[in-house]
Amino acid sequence: MKSSKIFAIVAAALVSVALCAVTVGQEHATAQEVVAKVREAALTLSKTGDLAQFKQKEGPWVWKDTYIFVQDCDKKIMAAHPVRPDLIGLDIAAVKDAKSGKSIFPDPVAYCKSVQESRSGTWNEYWWPKLGEKEPSRKIAFHLSAKGTPYIVSAGVYDDKATIKELSKLSSEK
Repeated sequence: MKSSKIFAIVAAALVSVALCAVTVGQEHATAQEVVAKVREAALTLSKTGDLAQFKQKEGPWVWKDTYIFVQDCDKKIMAAHPVRPDLIGLDIAAVKDAKSGKSIFPDPVAYCKSVQESRSGTWNEYWWPKLGEKEPSRKIAFHLSAKGTPYIVSAGVYDDKATIKELSKLSSEK
């Protein structure tokens, strides 16, 4: 009798741990969170000019299944990327869609200009591997200029259904 109670308690604990692990593994950033984090990061970068914080894999700018990355529009390069440090210093036009192999930002001058002129930010979509995965998934990224700097701050959501049109409405709200 005693051993069956212990077995039941241990089994319940293992099921509980397994369910928690599944829940944590399935936690996805929402578009609302991405917009809020990008705005916060752009404001922080505008105030401090410190790129180092955006290169840290373990930090406030990496959460759930996404992260903040920063591009320098004066130099047209990736300035900070917490999970792909190999991209830092790379020409923006050389960053490729993981499915098509085409440049995500084929005209960096036009891209930078459109983001810098937008008060509410811009969105674009491309295919990119999720954190810890090799196969690409559809990613929609939000980009916002860090005022007073040459930097664009970005983060994305992995979503098969959201449209840029509906996300643009979301990011234009205060």
